[in-house]
Parts: sequence; structure tokens; C-alpha cells
Amino acid sequence: MTEITLRPFRPEDTDWLVERHGTLYAQNDGFDDSFAPLVRSILQAFSAGHDPACEQGWIAEGEGRRLGSIFCVRHDATTAKLRLFLLEPEARGQGLGRRMLETCMEFARRAGYSGMTLWTHESHRAACALYRAAGWRLVASEPVRSFGQDLVEQTWTYRF
Repeated sequence: MTEITLRPFRPEDTDWLVERHGTLYAQNDGFDDSFAPLVRSILQAFSAGHDPACEQGWIAEGEGRRLGSIFCVRHDATTAKLRLFLLEPEARGQGLGRRMLETCMEFARRAGYSGMTLWTHESHRAACALYRAAGWRLVASEPVRSFGQDLVEQTWTYRF
């Protein structure tokens, strides 16, 4: 793959991100159509009022195509939350996910957070392996019914 850049999220990325989350999660995990509106609400809230000093979103691009996203948002006064981490299938397995995660974590550290948290599903094995390799800890796991599927929600944390 050619050079991939990480650039700041722009509001005009919203429709693409909503569509890709909805499509990929439906294909890979069987999620129903309640997932995409959740993604849209997260992005609308971010666009409407994020503080760029302590919150940022990135879009990975290569050859003029969007290939992924990752966001760092405020969870509370001392903790950042990783959100909307997505990689297009053709961009996986090349170290881009690790690079995006490191960029997000470094931003959170520089912004003064003492740690980070994230929410995911057990079925996202590659992402969970990436978090574990980067030093994150699985702190909670709970069976749920969400997005039309029986899932195991997970909460991971990281301390700087």
C-alpha cells in the first residue's frame, strides 16, 4: 500500500464514517440498523462541541481514499476515551491499526490525561490483541443483547 497519512477528522467525513461502520459491522458481526445512528450521534456531538486541546479525531487516508478512523474524547477530568476505531479490510494487517492507536494514546498523554478507557466486543479479536499488546488491561466483560446480536461487551483501560 502507498503512503498513508493520518489527518484530523472533518465534519464532512461523518457520512462516510457512519456508512462504513454500519456496513462493516453488519457484514462482520451481524449488527442491525440501530448501530449506524449511534455512530452518527457520536460524530454529531463531537463536531458540535469537542475541545481540540483534549479531544481529537483522525482519518487514515491513502491514495485519496479514507481507510480508517480513531477518536480520543474526554471521558472525565483524568481519563480519555478511545472511540470509533475502524480500519477498512484492505488496510488491516499492515501496522496501520497500531500506528493509529499509538497516535491516539500519545495525544491523550500529551493532553494531560492519566489514563484511557474503551468499550468493545469480545468478537473483535484482532483489536483486542492490539490493545493487549499495547499494554491495555481488560477490566470488565459482560454478556449483552445489543444491535440485534448476543455479544460480550468489554471495557479496557490503560494508565500512563
